[in-house]
Amino acid sequence: MSSPSITLPSQTPATTRNRRLLETLGALAIAGTYIYLVLNQPADITGGPGSASALIALSGFLVGAVLLIIGVLPTLPVSTLVLIPVALVLNIVLGQFVGSTLVPFYLDAIGTVLIAVLAGPAAGAATGALSSIVWSFFNPTVLPFAAGAALIGFLAGVAARHGLFRRFYLAPVAGFLAGIIGGVVSAPVAAFVFGGTSGLATGAIVSAFRSMGDTLLAAITKQALISDPMDKAIVFTLVAVLVYALPRRTRLQFPFVRRYRVLAGTVANQSVGQPASQSAGRDT
Repeated sequence: MSSPSITLPSQTPATTRNRRLLETLGALAIAGTYIYLVLNQPADITGGPGSASALIALSGFLVGAVLLIIGVLPTLPVSTLVLIPVALVLNIVLGQFVGSTLVPFYLDAIGTVLIAVLAGPAAGAATGALSSIVWSFFNPTVLPFAAGAALIGFLAGVAARHGLFRRFYLAPVAGFLAGIIGGVVSAPVAAFVFGGTSGLATGAIVSAFRSMGDTLLAAITKQALISDPMDKAIVFTLVAVLVYALPRRTRLQFPFVRRYRVLAGTVANQSVGQPASQSAGRDT
């Protein structure tokens, strides 16, 4: 007996407009908070959530993440909602561990990219921002980078939507490109808010460029363009391995995967338990 199909939630034009509005407002809240941090360069943000600047950043990023979640919530299956806390833990544990080593990478976006591939850009952005917010209670220096984390989630979702995870070799290419953009966005925060980077290996790279006569922003940007693209290429590749290792039935539980044929062998609007050949015949 075949398994019951899982259909996408019905969306009226008004509902879709409201969702898009919430997602846009969430993105603007995150971008506005990022601009505030870069322009004001608050030195007290490293003092933890109790400082004035940290509270402003925390509020701005949290509001943005909540708006994104509310906007995308009607499209998320229970499996995604259950997976988001797991993604947060994965980001924090890996990021905290790798950041304390001499490896010039971070690997703190695996959970974010995983959610983005399975649930889309808005869910990925919300996960990235939430990850930095939760992590900041253990490591306050992470909070200002929430905008960059949200951007990586968004870009991963866009890459998935446009089929860059259907071919395994394209996943690291998408990650490399996302890392370039993410590195350029995170560099001003590292330079103006912190005056450098917190990672051991990345800090050493910045120091090397500074000794060559580069300005602080130039040195951090060069370091970011070395570390971030390779880091995100590795992350996107690992996520591709993870999603293809999932049982096919599990992958098809995610409406985003079905709607945009995110993974190889998935047919648009294919239902759980239905062979791809039958779905293809129905859609043609």
